[in-house]
Amino acid sequence: MHRKLKNNELGRLTTEEFKEAGKIGVTVVLDNIRSQHNIGAAFRTSDSFLIEKIILCGCCATPPTAEIHKSALGAEFSVDWEYVKETTDAIRELKDAGYTIVSIEQAENSIKLQHIERYLHPDSSSKDSSGRKYALVFGNEVKGVQQEVVDMSDAVIEIPQFGTKHSLNISVSLGIVLWEFCKNLKINR
Repeated sequence: MHRKLKNNELGRLTTEEFKEAGKIGVTVVLDNIRSQHNIGAAFRTSDSFLIEKIILCGCCATPPTAEIHKSALGAEFSVDWEYVKETTDAIRELKDAGYTIVSIEQAENSIKLQHIERYLHPDSSSKDSSGRKYALVFGNEVKGVQQEVVDMSDAVIEIPQFGTKHSLNISVSLGIVLWEFCKNLKINR
């Protein structure tokens, strides 16, 4: 038998505890996301996985807005964020800070998501990724990640798809990729 947990049994962090908690060394970059619902969902998912911060670029709306809050459910207050007008400027800053830039896109020579363990841990004798920081770039709902940003990336990860659309909503892609990063970076909480 399974009993649903009550809210007070979930071990939820307060906003202050979240701000102080150790993060997983991943920053999310949103490249010209039009939908405030998708931006809010990115905040909520980033909160779930203890992401360092979100960088909103280009046409992305920024908190506070009612539409972002509606899907973020307050995560826009817990997850650090900043706005950078040009995504390429954000990528340059992250590279200078030592981040590995990974675009989530369908591209030639991409790494299929099911193989990221080999990318994250090329030396299979060592599973230690401590100290490495990643910036994961998610692109516009129609155009994807800008080619110029893909060109600046250290790697491109592709989520395999088998139907007719070969397109996932940004909020779905974000959840899938962040889960795989957490799992492969050996985040155990």
